[in-house]
Amino acid sequence: MSSPKTLKQILAESKQCFLVPCVYDCASARAVEMCNFPVMLLSGGEVSISRNGVIDYGFTNLTDLEEVISRVTETTSIPLIADIEDGFGGPLAVYRAAKRLAAAGAAAIQLEDSADMEDTTAILPRNKYMAKVRAALEALQGTNCLLIARSNADPADPAQMQEGCERLQEAIEIGKAQGQMVIAMMVLVGSTQQAAEMAKIVTGPKIFADVRAYKDADGKYKPSVTMEELSPLGFVMCSSHYTMKAAMEGMLEHGLQNYANQSVAYTFATAPASGIESFSASGLYDPQAYLQLENKFTNGDKAYTIVGHQVEDYPSDKFRVVPIEHRL
Repeated sequence: MSSPKTLKQILAESKQCFLVPCVYDCASARAVEMCNFPVMLLSGGEVSISRNGVIDYGFTNLTDLEEVISRVTETTSIPLIADIEDGFGGPLAVYRAAKRLAAAGAAAIQLEDSADMEDTTAILPRNKYMAKVRAALEALQGTNCLLIARSNADPADPAQMQEGCERLQEAIEIGKAQGQMVIAMMVLVGSTQQAAEMAKIVTGPKIFADVRAYKDADGKYKPSVTMEELSPLGFVMCSSHYTMKAAMEGMLEHGLQNYANQSVAYTFATAPASGIESFSASGLYDPQAYLQLENKFTNGDKAYTIVGHQVEDYPSDKFRVVPIEHRL
């Protein structure tokens, strides 16, 4: 059985920029993997909401992040990029965080140039950020984990745009000098025009962050940029947020119906993606595959049930099938 591909391999084989959904736990990562996305990104903001129940305001610490990363990467077959905010401090803190998160299974770490959650566009002096970049690269040397240098510079301010681009290109050059790949991200770049301006200075590989959509003259939503527009500009990935909103919208929709009806009949009948009519999502996690692995060891024929109730088969005709050995 072949091993899952690393992020480096996926980028080397990719012909154009591709969408990378943000995830926040094992369930959201599973959904992204099922839909055939090749890479995922751990959202710092959504981890804070899912784990701590509070907004992204610096409440998540290194131990929290390390645990989430290890749990997600142990149960999926696609690479996980991790948002590590400012690296939890100065260069030594960044060095320690990078080592620990690479060991936890991160395929890349995203390190920003702001240290103030209350004013995220107040970027660090370049020399202080470059010290963090060098610390991260030293820690990641010899691993399969890449560095994503992220600037929070505001592209609406020409001086900040210039500074942000120059420091990102400098980070790429520092990586090259050490034989390491560094990918650049300017998180507030939001249009094709701004992406093109960024590409004039940042010539290395880039990520377009948090692609949005807008309403056209007909009232229909269209993406603010497309993969076809980004590829010639050197963008290799494009991050997107949808998993937490989709989860919340689904839970709220079902909750309103089930509360109003004092019944779960709506949930049994409503399964637009999976087609599984049930109250449980267990079938989407391919439970029988786990028992098949156990039966291999016991020579038994145990089947997976929930308190004696049969669990639906995984809908393999609709979603990606991943060998159990890559998920356990």
